[in-house]
Amino acid sequence: MKFQNVSIIGLAHVDAPQRVTSAELEAQLSPLLKRIRAREDIIQSLTGILARRFWEPGRQPSEAATMAAEKAIIDAGIDRSQLGILVNTSVCRDYIEPSVACLVHGNLKLSPDCMNFDVGNACLAFLNGMEIIGNMIERGQVDYGIVVDGEGSRFVVETTINRLLSTDCDEKTFRDNFATFTLGSGGAAMVLARSDLAPEGHQLLGGVSLAATEHKDLCRGQVDSMRTDASALLVAGLQLAGATFNKAREALEWRPEDLDQFILHQVSAVHTAKLIELLGLDDKKVFKTFPEYGNVGPAAIPITLSKALEAECIHKNDRIALMGIGSGLNCAMMEVRW
Repeated sequence: MKFQNVSIIGLAHVDAPQRVTSAELEAQLSPLLKRIRAREDIIQSLTGILARRFWEPGRQPSEAATMAAEKAIIDAGIDRSQLGILVNTSVCRDYIEPSVACLVHGNLKLSPDCMNFDVGNACLAFLNGMEIIGNMIERGQVDYGIVVDGEGSRFVVETTINRLLSTDCDEKTFRDNFATFTLGSGGAAMVLARSDLAPEGHQLLGGVSLAATEHKDLCRGQVDSMRTDASALLVAGLQLAGATFNKAREALEWRPEDLDQFILHQVSAVHTAKLIELLGLDDKKVFKTFPEYGNVGPAAIPITLSKALEAECIHKNDRIALMGIGSGLNCAMMEVRW
């Protein structure tokens, strides 16, 4: 899939206000860790995550997505009445219905003519949202669109800790729930436009995707829990990422040495290091957010891209690879000419 007339014209992120360290979570889990004879710094040592962010109690995903959207619209320099489509990609939801997209649309007071809906595909959904809007722009259905995402991990992390401490949790159960403690919170939004209407925009060149749904049982998430076979998921995810990268080599004419920055879905130190090694990437070209923000789900890629821009790690005409994997498993990779 290649685009000829799609550009990114606005990008923004919002950080949740409360910094929660891995040491704090480990202190809460201390009775369990002692009983199963696990090391006291097990979360930080195994993941490389020093901290993650929590929203204040009661903050809804739609509110986080709305805050990011307001910033992205300002960054785009357009009137919100010009938006023809809003796609929300959050894993987290305010309610089963209405959609988060509907709530954000109402918060932003967008035009009745602006379509809105949710897209769910685990941590990959933001890239899917970009592709959907890109296709709509390419075929002339809309001139401008916005992808939004709001994630909150406080409830699932706190609920998991309470559940593990109040039951006769064994080592296997702790391992099955371990990935929950990597989760972070935040919001992100991106405005896309027809390139001929936005000559200063950053061209979205296209992307590729692959599915490996034989691994659909390796990660199961609910509102109050997430159970993962972390080792099997890592192996299967790397295998799928390698195959997707080979597809991008052919379809997008990628060579690692020709790309200027790799914006990866952020999970952990081990995941990131192994992916860099497998694909032959230059570690210096991989901007890392997981040590301070953890795994922020589908918001991780746009948050990392936004923070890399703030850090002046991305420059005009850079070739940027956006690379994500979502439980299920699905993988997508896209290129932006900045």
